[in-house]
Amino acid sequence: MMKQDYLEIINKVIENGSFKDNWNSLSQFELPTWYQKAKFGIFIHWGVYSVPAFGNEWYSRNMYIQGSKEYEHHLNTYGAHQDFGYKDFIPQFKAEHFNPEEWSKLFKDAGARYVMPVAEHHDGFQMYRSRLSSFNAYEMGPKRDVLGELKKSLAKHDIVLCASSHRVEHWFFMGHGKEFDSDIKEPLKEGDFYWPAMPEPNHHDLFSQPAPSEDFLEDWLIRTCEIVDQYKPQVMYFDWWIQHSAVKPYLKKFAAYYYNRAKEWDIEVAINYKHDAFMFGTAVVDIERGQFSDQKPYFWQTDTSLAKNSWCYTENNQYKTANEIISDLVDIVSKNGSLLLNVGPKADGTIADKERELLLEIGAWLKVNGEAIYDTKVWRTSGEGPTKIKEGQFTDGESKFFTEKDIRFTVNGSYLYATVLNYPDNGRVCITSLGEKDASILPHFHGIIKDINLLGFDEKPTWYRTEEGLVLETKSVQSDKPVVVKVSID
Repeated sequence: MMKQDYLEIINKVIENGSFKDNWNSLSQFELPTWYQKAKFGIFIHWGVYSVPAFGNEWYSRNMYIQGSKEYEHHLNTYGAHQDFGYKDFIPQFKAEHFNPEEWSKLFKDAGARYVMPVAEHHDGFQMYRSRLSSFNAYEMGPKRDVLGELKKSLAKHDIVLCASSHRVEHWFFMGHGKEFDSDIKEPLKEGDFYWPAMPEPNHHDLFSQPAPSEDFLEDWLIRTCEIVDQYKPQVMYFDWWIQHSAVKPYLKKFAAYYYNRAKEWDIEVAINYKHDAFMFGTAVVDIERGQFSDQKPYFWQTDTSLAKNSWCYTENNQYKTANEIISDLVDIVSKNGSLLLNVGPKADGTIADKERELLLEIGAWLKVNGEAIYDTKVWRTSGEGPTKIKEGQFTDGESKFFTEKDIRFTVNGSYLYATVLNYPDNGRVCITSLGEKDASILPHFHGIIKDINLLGFDEKPTWYRTEEGLVLETKSVQSDKPVVVKVSID
């Protein structure tokens, strides 16, 4: 399809739909019920950058920055950039062991309710069958429609397909390759893999120059709409640079198009954004590698990775522990959030043993304790305890050390769930928010407790309430992971 034909379709859908490309109209967006209930999803960073498996998923940019570790690695491993550039990794990206059914089963066993493959990363290689560029996984490399195959297999396991686009950063992502003799050189024309390879701006300057051109932004818009039309993802995720002032008109067009299409198809959808790229209330806030320190009145999402140092597979990935991830999940859900946890498959389509082990360990915990996570709502307070969560992006590199006093709350129906993030060896827990305090001083709780159980344990705790709190005592309960106290309320 020609670009102009697609643009006309986009404009017609907006013209005839209830959502228009302005914030006033887009503020009528309603958050999907399924998304608020899901709580836990899987992100997948897999692409051509998985072939060198060095540094991180920004290899395509960094290998062209003279003096960087990726630049030196590339010279020493693959030779001069003018002879072997990033595009030359594409034939090596064979994905010979990619089995979407195995992936889907693993994600199901991990407890994921939605899965978000990266449809196109900053490098510009599409992981799906596209009519707009030949640089895609169906025509090159694996020669498979990765996104389409995953959609089919995920549906068999009742997992919602989502997708992410990092295309807008491609405006500058390959630009350093023009600074020396490499395979990135003019003339570059629209449709070329490296096009447009512009100078890299200050990433947080909303008015940086040269601003993305009309040709590039129209290309971005139709590429993103193509993902929507072909695969009907129920969340579309964008990375940070969509906040640039030049992108805003196209961003509004996309949102109006997506929301209108969703109404046509009778599906619930949402968009993830960072910073203030969208007007608040028109999409879902996402915090990259970080959390909020307090409970929020609005639904939000954290995206982070199993590995601390990279989103894609590398041979030197440094992994978090399952306990760290589970504790973060509990904390995030108690504050009205959802966790999108990234996996980085190898170039051949296999998932590293360590990542598989972590996912299954998380899934085993959720199989026992999932009722305290899935379908829950926030309570009067998200939690209690001395350990403070550092707020903001890129804060998850520091390990958190929770105590037996660090407890997080969720609620569902007649049950209040109090998750003890570090269950004490002596078996004594005091939940101060459930103490028998005078109602006149506004306690967190002043109701009737019918019964208490610990999920996953046969021992029934002895319990009593004092002004200090609800005190539980157990003799045999031991765990290296959070323990859920299920409180039945009359």
